[in-house]
Amino acid sequence: MRNWTGSLHLNVKERKGKTVPQKVYFQGAFKVMRPIYHDDSGRVCYYLLNPGGGYLDGDRYQMKIHLGENAKLTLTTQGATKVYRTPKSYAYQESEILLQAGSFLEYIPDPLIAYQNANYKQKNIIRMDKTATFLYSDIITPGWSPEGKHFSYSSIQLLNEIYIDDELVVFDHIKLDPSLQNIRGLGFMEGFTHLGSMIVVGNQSNSSLLDRLYSVIETNTYDYRVGISELPVPGFIIRMFANSTQVIEKAFSDISRIISQEWLKTNSCFLRKY
Repeated sequence: MRNWTGSLHLNVKERKGKTVPQKVYFQGAFKVMRPIYHDDSGRVCYYLLNPGGGYLDGDRYQMKIHLGENAKLTLTTQGATKVYRTPKSYAYQESEILLQAGSFLEYIPDPLIAYQNANYKQKNIIRMDKTATFLYSDIITPGWSPEGKHFSYSSIQLLNEIYIDDELVVFDHIKLDPSLQNIRGLGFMEGFTHLGSMIVVGNQSNSSLLDRLYSVIETNTYDYRVGISELPVPGFIIRMFANSTQVIEKAFSDISRIISQEWLKTNSCFLRKY
């Protein structure tokens, strides 16, 4: 696809126990802040920026992320991804992620907000070594309209493909189309307004970890519904329904903290955005 509205290429590598930038390139309405180190673990954190404030009709965004051997990166956004009315052509974002041996990527974007009559498509392609670790989450909100109506967007489509050693091991596809689906009904949102997904792939995943995650999530007293499923490779996927962004963010933050403590022997980053 040509004529990108914004594109970003970010390569990082490990050097003497610290992850440092190797290549940082961006152009158009897509930028990245300077690297931040939240602690002395060597893991680097980057914040993605959209100077335009949101995605408009026909916008196209491309992101390429490459982690060298043993590099550790947390990637997040400065704020929610806002998709406005797209009367002619859908807004689109494409990400290509390459994880080399022993690398660790935590990709935690802020929630997706699709406004009235918005069409949005997103595709993430992850190619990783069998010894790499990948943690990704997303949250879909009900959007917004002048009348205060929920699910006023036209469609949202999220696609994730994960390859380990060039073999497709995870294919995750979510498509919400309120004009064709009973979004509030059984098999879709089931009365809830927010949908969160988390995908974790890593050799250290096992049944005892899933049991611990279940126990942590069950301590949440808010109204929600959650399910955890093991993947055909070491890892799991979580789906969570709730009625607010904060409930899902709290659960996902607890899970990220446990993984950081057990797998990296460090605390998860505090991604302050205020």
